[in-house]
Amino acid sequence: MHNEGITLTNEHWQAIIHNDSSYDSKFFYAVKSTGIFCRPSCKSRIPNRNNVRIFHHAEQALSEKFRPCKRCKPNGLTLPNEEWVEQIKDYIKKHFDELLTLNILAEICHGSPFHLQRTFKKVTGISPIEYIQQFRIVKAAEHLLHTNQSIKEISTAVGIENPEYFATLFKKKTGFTPTEYRKKNEMKEG
Repeated sequence: MHNEGITLTNEHWQAIIHNDSSYDSKFFYAVKSTGIFCRPSCKSRIPNRNNVRIFHHAEQALSEKFRPCKRCKPNGLTLPNEEWVEQIKDYIKKHFDELLTLNILAEICHGSPFHLQRTFKKVTGISPIEYIQQFRIVKAAEHLLHTNQSIKEISTAVGIENPEYFATLFKKKTGFTPTEYRKKNEMKEG
């Protein structure tokens, strides 16, 4: 069931960017890049207009695999914590090379930083920032093994702008500096 016929009008867009609650009973909007749908009155970050889809009913958004926003709870629906955390982890995996802070994640995933931190840790056992760091280190290790990129290039490629911080974090997580890790694994192959 595709929703090709419902066009995002300027009226819809104005309702979204002004969080106009008078439109809450008239339509829902979904954001393709996050997989979340909201009421027009939602106070979350204004999405990129090109990523917005319009639905007359929450059920339409659900049938197209969009998830209800944790913040505005469209149609009274809430996302189970485990699903919300999976959604956050998916976002991190796709955007690990960008600036990711607790505030940015909370904004994108439609929750408060406090709630995000508490829920993520309760579900996974680690904080969102620890998860980001772990994921970046795994990606960095792949780069070290499969490319000839410099440590600085790898650091930037995994979203860590400061190569010294990257080296410190890499050693803390793996027990080796990036250079030691690369050499150790080259010796195994040779």
